[in-house]
Amino acid sequence: MKPWTKESWRGYAISQAPSYPDEAALEAVTDRLEAMPPLIFAGEARSMRKKLAQVVEGKAFLLQGGDCAESFESFSADGIRDTFRVLLQMAVVLTYAGGVPVVKAGRMAGQFAKPRSAPEETKGDASLPVYRGDIVNGYDFDEAARVPDPQRMMTAYAQSAATLNLLRAFAQGGLADLHRVHEWTLAFLSDSPQGDRYRAMADDISRAVDFMTACGIRGATTAAIRETEFFTCHEALLLPFEQAMTRIDSLTGRWYDTSAHFLWIGERTRDLNGAHVNFLRGVENPIGLKCGPTMTPDDLLELIDLLNPGNEPGRLTLMTRMGAQDIERALPALVQAVQKQERQVVWCCDPMHGNTVRSALGMKTRRFDDIHREVRAFFKIVADQGAFPGGLHLEMTGQDVTECTGGAQQITDDNLALRYKTACDPRLNASQALELVFEVANFLERSGENPMAKSA
Repeated sequence: MKPWTKESWRGYAISQAPSYPDEAALEAVTDRLEAMPPLIFAGEARSMRKKLAQVVEGKAFLLQGGDCAESFESFSADGIRDTFRVLLQMAVVLTYAGGVPVVKAGRMAGQFAKPRSAPEETKGDASLPVYRGDIVNGYDFDEAARVPDPQRMMTAYAQSAATLNLLRAFAQGGLADLHRVHEWTLAFLSDSPQGDRYRAMADDISRAVDFMTACGIRGATTAAIRETEFFTCHEALLLPFEQAMTRIDSLTGRWYDTSAHFLWIGERTRDLNGAHVNFLRGVENPIGLKCGPTMTPDDLLELIDLLNPGNEPGRLTLMTRMGAQDIERALPALVQAVQKQERQVVWCCDPMHGNTVRSALGMKTRRFDDIHREVRAFFKIVADQGAFPGGLHLEMTGQDVTECTGGAQQITDDNLALRYKTACDPRLNASQALELVFEVANFLERSGENPMAKSA
């Protein structure tokens, strides 16, 4: 490959890229973005890399969750707060079960662009450019709305900045205080089986916190009790935006993409000689690589060598998204190859993207049983190969949506239309997300099957 610059991706083939009709307008917007303050700081990205290095060693666990695609229209403080609270609940369940810290990252403050399976969408006799996320074009099936508009990047930047400001306030301003562990439960979860299970665990945690307080360990003097570190992540898909947000860190002289702490390459953009791989190989952020059922061991090792040539723990996370029907066939060979070459990576399970189906009424959905089955297979396969299954990546929300079928709520195909609000892919609601995390906690607690204990 050619020497890296933040513009060098332009010399490579690119997929999943919108075609802007006015190049001058696009350049004017990216010039404005280059002059805007960073959304995150390089030191925060370095902190996340250090924490992910602990995950590689089996001393921490990675939890990523949030919207499939953020929406300008649904942006609200309540929505951000509710998703943050569910992620806190999920993290405390995993910490309690596994006995290790959880690295928390939200698909928030930047997850506006979405890869699509086709360049056009057809309804009836009409075909229009596909919706690629609010940062690119509009959701309405309208010719004007579907024209890529670079001004949307400025709206995405402003909304990301506001979201990050609120997340930092929540994480460090008292909402994450373990004394408030009971307050994280959302109202619609109060009478659910998951709410009951969480309350029982929260009671135990509250007693432990009260004990520590009695021993003189208080939130006023111990930051770990009253606040948490929360990171953001998204797919680095819209490269003009990512390039504009990439800056030299004044302390290290290295390049960081300041749009998020953690960025990943998707299954549709992981071409070894493609623009997205070339771009992310040059930034110092921790990065992820989606690994689907068609990836071969040779492909994976070549990508690892390119993206993490120094074999540094915490730099690269492999995010498997095989589908419940393919994971037992496709994943073992990848883990074997990585283990044999002693590559230092985080293994993280994305059980969402390989399990999308159409309901009987034609709506996109995901079956909870398929998601659960893929998670269960991931933990067993990775642990059986002597590696650490160290992460979970979910499309989920704090809203009481009905987009994925199954789970304790027993959502059926007929129920989907009740509260189907996603602009793109179906998400787990808070009850389903907690239910899945309790199952992961069960995996971690089982005697002889606790990969955290094996790796410690």
